[in-house]
Amino acid sequence: MTNRTNSLQIRNYFLEPGYILIAAEPTCISAVLGSSVSVCLYDRKHQYGGMNHFRFPFTSDRQQATALYGNVSTLSLIRMMLDNGSRKEDLEAQLFGGAHNQKVSQKDIGMENIRAAQKVLHRYDIRIVSEDVGGLMGRKVVFTTETAELAVIRVQNLRIEDWYPYTNDR
Repeated sequence: MTNRTNSLQIRNYFLEPGYILIAAEPTCISAVLGSSVSVCLYDRKHQYGGMNHFRFPFTSDRQQATALYGNVSTLSLIRMMLDNGSRKEDLEAQLFGGAHNQKVSQKDIGMENIRAAQKVLHRYDIRIVSEDVGGLMGRKVVFTTETAELAVIRVQNLRIEDWYPYTNDR
């Protein structure tokens, strides 16, 4: 089978909190995560993927039901993949983020975010094949939608340069 990346240029996309992306063409999706979490879903059969990025674990208020909330965002990502022709049996998940910084908050919102994503994935019986969650360090994540390859860089401090749009000619 010919690898599609040989004939197509891979796009780069920076995913901000509260957004979900399922790529129609090979894409490297990146995100910067502190206490926020990203779920990367990959369809093994159709060889494509998508990613979410959420900041808060849960809402039951329909007026606030946006992709900023883990229960809404993760469920929406799954539904978008299923609507795009995936079967849940072909999906696998990778889970990242959820750091806790006691200087920012005593409440461990990162762990709550992790549990929200895990709960939705478990309910849909989607296997988590890798995760790098919790702890004290933030992360830079880059997910390649065509192959499910992923790079995670742990960072002690998130700097302004870590966020998009990049500055200083980066």
